[in-house]
Amino acid sequence: MFLMFVLIAAISVTAQELTKEEIPGIRNYTQVNATVACAGATTLEALEEVRRRGFVSVVNFRTEGENGATNPGEASEKASELGLKYFHIPFRSSEPWAGAAEQFLEVIADPDNQPTFVHCGSANRVGAMWLIKRVKLDDWDIESATAEAEVIGLRSPALKEFALEYVRQ
Repeated sequence: MFLMFVLIAAISVTAQELTKEEIPGIRNYTQVNATVACAGATTLEALEEVRRRGFVSVVNFRTEGENGATNPGEASEKASELGLKYFHIPFRSSEPWAGAAEQFLEVIADPDNQPTFVHCGSANRVGAMWLIKRVKLDDWDIESATAEAEVIGLRSPALKEFALEYVRQ
């Protein structure tokens, strides 16, 4: 019983630390901590707000042909104009791959890329990658990392299973 209480308390503390905001041009914005924010679809114009908030890097998981996605070349150019580093690590929710997780872990672990703004279409892919980051880099337990990822936007059972299989390797 005590262990269950501790687990529930840890999960609710994690969820309370997250800050959800409505920002024009950014879907499902969640400030995770001082060095990371996660989100869904983000317009080119919203990158100005990303920069204004002090982020130095953008990670984009959207694919080039994805419905409503900004052309990665245009996004990279806009980010560069604003002085932002831009990392495009495209993958579909239905086709996650370990290489995307490895690239993301490399980018997010580099202090020169922080603070980092991470986005996809809805924050589903971001949630999966964030779960992986929390377990692999931050040594979180799987339950707390999963709970936080779900608050951020992870909702796909297939992506969740991918992330859990990845962290168990």
